[in-house]
Amino acid sequence: MIEFPDISWQDYELLDSGSGEKLERFGSFILARPEPKALWDKSLPQSEWNRLSHTHFKPGAGFGKAGKEDSGTWERLKKMDDQWWISYRQLSLRLGLTSFKHVGVFPEQAPNWEFIYRKCRSMEKPQVLNLFAYTGAASLAAKAAGAEVTHLDSVRQVVTWARGNMERSGLDGIRWVVEDAMKFASRELRRGHRYDGIILDPPAYGHGPDGEKWKLDECLFGMLRTVAGILAPGGFVVLNLYSNGYSAALGETLVREAFGIHSDAANITSGELALKDKFGKVLPLSIVVRLENA
Repeated sequence: MIEFPDISWQDYELLDSGSGEKLERFGSFILARPEPKALWDKSLPQSEWNRLSHTHFKPGAGFGKAGKEDSGTWERLKKMDDQWWISYRQLSLRLGLTSFKHVGVFPEQAPNWEFIYRKCRSMEKPQVLNLFAYTGAASLAAKAAGAEVTHLDSVRQVVTWARGNMERSGLDGIRWVVEDAMKFASRELRRGHRYDGIILDPPAYGHGPDGEKWKLDECLFGMLRTVAGILAPGGFVVLNLYSNGYSAALGETLVREAFGIHSDAANITSGELALKDKFGKVLPLSIVVRLENA
């Protein structure tokens, strides 16, 4: 299974990819930034990339270092805003040029937002927990569908960013939590709290607000085992993984083993989330596993 954002999304386009970079349009601005998975040649000449781009991300001293590989600086080629807004259906998402090449949204995640919206719409006021929630597009999708949402991230600044997205989208009532994800999930398990939907998009490396260490290879299975204990009957899970070396088969096996699912009692699908540039080149960016309990 390979899924792409809907082609009707007017505020995003992958214009070209190759030579370790991608050329993207977010609203009115075009950005060139590194993409290690773009192993092929660019379709457009470099002169055209330079002509089209408003800004280009240049990797810095952290390039090649675990946990720091995305650090660097943006080189402005044309006048543009430091922050700007784009829309996805009824949602408003603020973008900004960060020092880690990210801009506040991962467009390949749009199929997950659609899945989350559909699942929440099919339930009666579901309780949804979004772990490693970043700037909150998945939280907004759940809230727009009528869910009661708990949004958790260990970085206060991105939680504030997500709150701004909620307000700009005309939504309210999301519960904001700045905490270590494993610590929070473990406490919910002890308290017997259950959620109808749980979303996980963990990084390869990370730190909690009190210095807690997260390393995907060492912590993911334990996290999934804990999540299995706080998922309500009939609930759903969305697991997204960016780490190089992980596959959809590996992700699905992790979920099956963590949840003890060895039959058809639950619907589990796995695959890749990808973008397709204007020349038809497919750029796979993450793997996804979705669990729907019977």
